[in-house]
Amino acid sequence: MTYVMSNSEAEYTDADFETVQRIAQDEAGICLPESKKTLVYSRVSRRLRELGYASFQAYLDFVRTPGGRDEMEKLICALTTNVTHFFREKKHFEHMESVVVPHLVAKLRAGGRARLWSAACSTGQEPWSMAMSVMTAFPDAPSHDVRILATDINSEVVARAAGGTYAEAETEGIPQPLKAQYMVPDATGELRFCGPICLLPVFRVLNLNAAWPMKGTFSAIFCRNVVIYFDEVTRERLWQRLAEKLEPGGFLYVGHSERVSSVDRCGLQQVAPTIYRKDR
Repeated sequence: MTYVMSNSEAEYTDADFETVQRIAQDEAGICLPESKKTLVYSRVSRRLRELGYASFQAYLDFVRTPGGRDEMEKLICALTTNVTHFFREKKHFEHMESVVVPHLVAKLRAGGRARLWSAACSTGQEPWSMAMSVMTAFPDAPSHDVRILATDINSEVVARAAGGTYAEAETEGIPQPLKAQYMVPDATGELRFCGPICLLPVFRVLNLNAAWPMKGTFSAIFCRNVVIYFDEVTRERLWQRLAEKLEPGGFLYVGHSERVSSVDRCGLQQVAPTIYRKDR
């Protein structure tokens, strides 16, 4: 049946919504319940208007062709929300500064390497906050082998994150001393990260439900407000994969509404409501 919407511009049927559901699940592990039907119309119809399609069926037929792969990425990105800010859930960064970084310092000064991962970096506020936390606890970090991998499924937000440039209003979560130390205004009045801190983050496009190219392990992984999009099977599989990428004693930070229910199977121990340590 046709899904009737007020002021709708494109035909949108139950079958179209079911097709979007399958695409979201197959491409990115995203679970779209019936309650998201109106949201899907709102988000995806913008893509139809931009490309000139009169119906969802025609658009969805296109994204499933070889020539529609780039648009498929845009469709997946339209179905997710990139809401973030600097030092979101501040206790995570305080924990990293007081517990994780001192451990890393000893390793780095002995000639070792340190890796951290922002697994859903969005527009970059999370990995840049991680970088500032590392620099706060270990100002000499850029002269050592320490990197913060920052990944997201959305190539557009990854590109913006890599640019490290933000409007003044977007930087409200950054304490003024850190802002003065690590950022400079550009010609448009926006603020840009500059100096040695820029050596720490490395930005890449990555689908968390596809293959991962990283070979090594991480001392800390931030994967926050991501699994809320997944069904239980996809969620548990991701927790397991993330745990496997943690070094023994490493920490996993999750979103305030998220929980790892399979801690024993993953070899994790909950040390705070949203912080887990790998014990084996």
